[in-house]
Amino acid sequence: MRTETEHTIYLKDYAPSPYRIVSVDLDFRIGEEATRVRAQLTVEPRPETAPGTPLVLDGEELSLSSIAIDGAPLMLSAYAAGPQGLTIVEPPLRRFVLETEVSLQPEGNTKLMGLYRSNGVWCTQCEPEGFRRITYYLDRPDALATFKVTMTAPLALAPVLLANGNLVAKGDAGDGRHFAVWEDPFPKPAYLFALVAGDLGSITDSFTTASGRKVDLAIYCEHGKEDQCDWAMDSLKRSMAWDERRFGREYDLDMFNIVAVSDFNFGAMENKGLNIFNDRLVFAKPETATDANYAGIERVIAHEYFHNWTGNRITCRDWFQLCLKEGLTVYRDQEFSSDERSRAVQRIHDVQNLRSAQFPEDGGPLAHAPRPDQYREINNFYTTTVYEKGAEIVRMLATLLGEADFRKGMDLYFERHDGEATTIEAFLTVFADATGVDLEQFKTWYLQAGTPQVTVKDAYDAASQTYTLTISQKTEPTPGQPTKSPLVIPIKFGLIGPNGSPMGWNAVTGGSVRDDMIVLDQESVTLTFSGVANKPVPSLFRGFSAPVQVHSDLTQEDNLFLARHDSDPFNRWEALQDVSTALMVDAARGKAWGNAAIEALRSALAETLANDSLDDAFKAQALTIPDESLIARAIGSDVDPERVHAVRSELIRAVFAPIASTLEAAYHGLTSTVPYAPDTAQSGRRSLRNRLLSLLVQSSDGGAALAAKQYGEATNMTDRLAALAVIGAQWTPEAPALLADFRTRFAGDPLVFDKWLTVSASAHDDGVIERMRAILADPSFPRNNPNRLRSLVGTFVMGNPVQFTRADGAGFRFVTEFVTDVDTRNPQVAARVLTGFRIWPLLEPKRREAARSALTALQAAGSLSRNSADILTRMLAS
Repeated sequence: MRTETEHTIYLKDYAPSPYRIVSVDLDFRIGEEATRVRAQLTVEPRPETAPGTPLVLDGEELSLSSIAIDGAPLMLSAYAAGPQGLTIVEPPLRRFVLETEVSLQPEGNTKLMGLYRSNGVWCTQCEPEGFRRITYYLDRPDALATFKVTMTAPLALAPVLLANGNLVAKGDAGDGRHFAVWEDPFPKPAYLFALVAGDLGSITDSFTTASGRKVDLAIYCEHGKEDQCDWAMDSLKRSMAWDERRFGREYDLDMFNIVAVSDFNFGAMENKGLNIFNDRLVFAKPETATDANYAGIERVIAHEYFHNWTGNRITCRDWFQLCLKEGLTVYRDQEFSSDERSRAVQRIHDVQNLRSAQFPEDGGPLAHAPRPDQYREINNFYTTTVYEKGAEIVRMLATLLGEADFRKGMDLYFERHDGEATTIEAFLTVFADATGVDLEQFKTWYLQAGTPQVTVKDAYDAASQTYTLTISQKTEPTPGQPTKSPLVIPIKFGLIGPNGSPMGWNAVTGGSVRDDMIVLDQESVTLTFSGVANKPVPSLFRGFSAPVQVHSDLTQEDNLFLARHDSDPFNRWEALQDVSTALMVDAARGKAWGNAAIEALRSALAETLANDSLDDAFKAQALTIPDESLIARAIGSDVDPERVHAVRSELIRAVFAPIASTLEAAYHGLTSTVPYAPDTAQSGRRSLRNRLLSLLVQSSDGGAALAAKQYGEATNMTDRLAALAVIGAQWTPEAPALLADFRTRFAGDPLVFDKWLTVSASAHDDGVIERMRAILADPSFPRNNPNRLRSLVGTFVMGNPVQFTRADGAGFRFVTEFVTDVDTRNPQVAARVLTGFRIWPLLEPKRREAARSALTALQAAGSLSRNSADILTRMLAS
């Protein structure tokens, strides 16, 4: 297999550059045919740099026009410009100014990295290594410099000129052109550079900081979409206020700008003072955006804003430390969403995401430590392990230290490392220094891949009134890590007595217990609680206090007891999930469930629905039967996704068909005529109503007609799409007509088209692949837009296991053909889709061989990008 230049980067080889760039002065002359970039880099050698040490700068797909040092042009022998960069053979051993001029062709940049043009708008994406596609530079996160940017462009084409920092000058440049000058006073790495030029609409507002400074806020977008930006602006202002309250972090520039663009590989980018967003994470109005869209916008706006301190003011020394900024900032956005909405429901959402995406990654061929020690392509490490597992590690740290000490450590982190590019070790050191807690063993969470398996056994001695818990941990081998060390695992817990009330105890021996938390830091520990009057039911890992998989002796009766009585809402939900999962795993393995077990689960779910003390959003989650990917993971090996799908469908019918009239009555009782609002109460009500509708469609004869009626009468996208989605997934007779109506009704709205693509790719019927082929073959389909591609093929790979893993291999072949095509234009999209094959080692033999055949054919077909080749190589090594 031929690929782009293959190389492996190792953490152990990290060394600072012999030279540092002190300041950057960039001059962009933007034009339709080409863009000229003049760069003046003030460079100085480090004290230890030896005479004659070359200066090696990164550069990719650049056309060098001129080069000089301190104004004197360089002779050809003094430098070498190649496809990977620029080398100054023997630069001065003093501070000097390197001047270069390059030309770019943004219009043809389909990789969407560096400077590119999207729908007439010039835009940049530089993380992780895109700046080298703009000019020659030390394109590494530890190269911090101040930036001044001058932009000149045709006024008619680009009346808006934006860059990082504060606007310091603007005016007429003659010949129908104008200019703007931006300065960012805070040193930053090149990956945080941003530029936008185009004809854009906007909305504006302002925010007054805690210290009384006024910050001008603006969101720029395609003309005519301004009315869809209000929620994003509201989310931004609430994020700014929350970060001041919760972490004492105040914004530091005079302005904060957001730009929404339609062609963007990422969700959003936290460039200093100029956040660039995929427009799907900015635009929202009730007719076209769902409650999930509103919540996603709120979360990502917050996430990128919070990066101002955890990622920008303090950044990563190298890309191995990516989790330092991303895991920490995900934790912060999760906490923001928990405070803004329902903390219990937010925690459930976070764990569902972790289990559906990160646990499979941790247990498959793409497993890697949150802080890896090597990589071949850094773009492939923007993973759920870095983000979501990284957030769980920070959450465990906060749990172990307690709220006050965690805040003390965060304050010291900001104080000690502001303006630096730093490391995971330095992050943990500040907490150790602030609290006196030894965190050396805790660091293993960052260094070790895999999901820990925690086994719990208990025993009760009535004569001595002692209760014993034996808790063990084990992490299975992962690629490159055959041996695992014990982790520090915080276990929030409680003991519940026969009457459903919390139980106390007199003393605990045998391990570390702090109030309501057990700290497991060995392979196994046995805890003995004395003075326990009755045999309790243990409630362990409350609030999902550690990202582990738990195996316990709890029976169905015990779990249903917890579902009714546990004071921890997460564990109430978890108990119902465990009961459903156990039944489905048994059925998939050929063990029939008994009527009593089904009736017990049905009764518990009905009681949950009727419980007025529970909020609607929580009920919606409690009534959700675990999805097929989670069942497959619980089975563990030789998985037949078609059988898993059938078993799940059978369980839903068995549990809910007998109470269909109750579900329908509750559904109608939740009908609302008040104007749409994305608040917690209304969105919770809709989520429960639509959960009931989904269950009715899957379990009763009249459900599909009810969904079709809701689709036609819906006054908001949440209700309309919920009805369409369940009809489309089940591929009921109504599906083709409603999908056609949906596409016609919202023609011209790309983000709603994405919803249509998602529903189309989720259908479980055997015709789905041919329909997707027809969509991709349509000349009007935007084949270079990442959102469209992810909505269709990404959904199919990640969300339709029955069809993706078809026994005849058609699903696998469809995806590898797609990867081959798209990889030539956008390697990031192709590589991300290819990660869907991570499940293949778990499949039953026939499907496993079909997947292997498709992957080996892809390998043999010829050249792949470094992105896709990296994923494919790791996939086939399993």
